[in-house]
Amino acid sequence: MHYRTLGGDQGPRISAVCLGTLPFGTTVDAPTAFAILDRFAEAGGTFVDTANHYACWVPGARGDESELLLGRWLRSRDAAGRTVVATAVGARPDPARGGEWPANAEGLGGPAVRAGIEGSLRRLGTDRVDLLHAHGDDRGVRLDDTVETLAGLVRDGTVGSLGAGDFRTWRLAEARRSAAGRGLPGFRAVQRRHTYLRPRRGGPARDRGVEADEELLDYAAAHPDLTLLGYGTLMGGAYSRAGRPLPERYDHPGSVARLRVLAEVAAECGATVNQVVLAWLMGGPVPVVPVLGVSSPAQLDEALAALDLRLDPVQRARLDTA
Repeated sequence: MHYRTLGGDQGPRISAVCLGTLPFGTTVDAPTAFAILDRFAEAGGTFVDTANHYACWVPGARGDESELLLGRWLRSRDAAGRTVVATAVGARPDPARGGEWPANAEGLGGPAVRAGIEGSLRRLGTDRVDLLHAHGDDRGVRLDDTVETLAGLVRDGTVGSLGAGDFRTWRLAEARRSAAGRGLPGFRAVQRRHTYLRPRRGGPARDRGVEADEELLDYAAAHPDLTLLGYGTLMGGAYSRAGRPLPERYDHPGSVARLRVLAEVAAECGATVNQVVLAWLMGGPVPVVPVLGVSSPAQLDEALAALDLRLDPVQRARLDTA
């Protein structure tokens, strides 16, 4: 395993890959989830990611499942002290708002944030989380108010560091300026969808501000106290699983050349295309922490092997310019 620090030199030490637990307790059953978590820990993995709404869209689920399962694993393995836990508030369904999820998400108002973290701590069985993401920019709440509410959780010791999930870059920058200007803890991490393929230009509005783009990468490069986490890195198996179509946002002519070069580089390295994607993300000018979405120990082992894959400058240039 390789390690780095979260949010600059003063942040907690984390494994260079993060294990995402989104499907655990719903589409991935408890025995399989425990086996994946055990394998990750055995390999030296220390960084896990959940949220207070995973996976509420699965029929019959409430959104408690991932945190509850992770909490059970932490207690049964006495692993809390050696695990950096990230969770998120802001996207849990709020019945009082009516309508269907995600339109009725709880948002980032002060009461919702405080109730959200209290629920997460209860489900995880802890009194503190290492990283809390504000999931989804809530334009119905003043940004300064969101910044102040989140900073209060750091000051009282409930949260170690703060992250922004799916914030547009300019809003992320505004939030960080607001915190710095008032001497408050601000966002030290940002989580966006990020993979080797690039989305079609002018895609659906729901995807804008969600995909990592050149603006975000440029901002992150200029701010070494900000860690970029990438989710959706392997597109749910679409790189490697026969018969699984590309997600619509990536299904366009520009992807053809990139997929061809990706396959060529994988063959040269004796690696899988998934491993090349992960190595490309982790070894770039702005190193990304991939949030691994896996549903079996075998898939996890494949992903972990990418930690020791080094792309030479020529291979990286070919991938970058395809």
